[in-house]
Amino acid sequence: MEDPDLNPRKEVTLAQLLPNMLTVAAICAGVTAIRMGVQGDYVRAVQLLLIAGVLDGLDGRIARLLRSSSAMGAELDSLADFLNFGVAAPLVIYYWGLQETRHAGWIAVLFFAVCCVMRLARFNVSSKSGVKGGSGAYFEGLPSPAGALLAMLPMFVTFAIPGMTKPPALVIGLYMAAVGLLMISPVPVWSFKQTRISRENVKFFLLAFACVAAALVIFTWTALIVLCLVYVGVVLWAMIFWHPKEGRG
Repeated sequence: MEDPDLNPRKEVTLAQLLPNMLTVAAICAGVTAIRMGVQGDYVRAVQLLLIAGVLDGLDGRIARLLRSSSAMGAELDSLADFLNFGVAAPLVIYYWGLQETRHAGWIAVLFFAVCCVMRLARFNVSSKSGVKGGSGAYFEGLPSPAGALLAMLPMFVTFAIPGMTKPPALVIGLYMAAVGLLMISPVPVWSFKQTRISRENVKFFLLAFACVAAALVIFTWTALIVLCLVYVGVVLWAMIFWHPKEGRG
């Protein structure tokens, strides 16, 4: 008679499925954002992409917290990242501001999508091989969620300033291509995951977080513009002053 303890359990708890459920929800948000973009509802499309970004930041952390990480979950998360940030985000930007120059605008979309998938492929390879670019305190190149967020910065500006006209399509396309290049470039980008805060400063960090969260809820577009500009400043600072001397993988 077989020992039941030697057989793997075929059931999983709902708590163990929660990370994958969040990933699937993020995929649904990204696909729906494409639909909103086609219909011309750009504000709602961007809001759905922001929700997808929040869900993307939660699923992996919850999986590690619940100790429910799996190979399927990792692959699903990577596919969701490409769909949401490498396909949905540039498509929404295309419908919003690149249709005037259809061919050139579509090339910018394809360029950004290819950069995003190359960035994700490089990350997956380094993760599976156990080799991390740099010291672990930074990413090599912009992460795909940050790239999508920066690519949508022109949309945030027009949403925040009533009556402001969109930038020329050529400018939007070149800007999006530049963000794509930053994703596959070797520039060091500060990893917030590795940031440590002393216990004495935790209360100040939580207070600052509450202020930022309130600003995102009340002054959504203006707050996003400020966050994007701060992030760009951090990237520039890392490129100039914090470029590691050791070789990269």
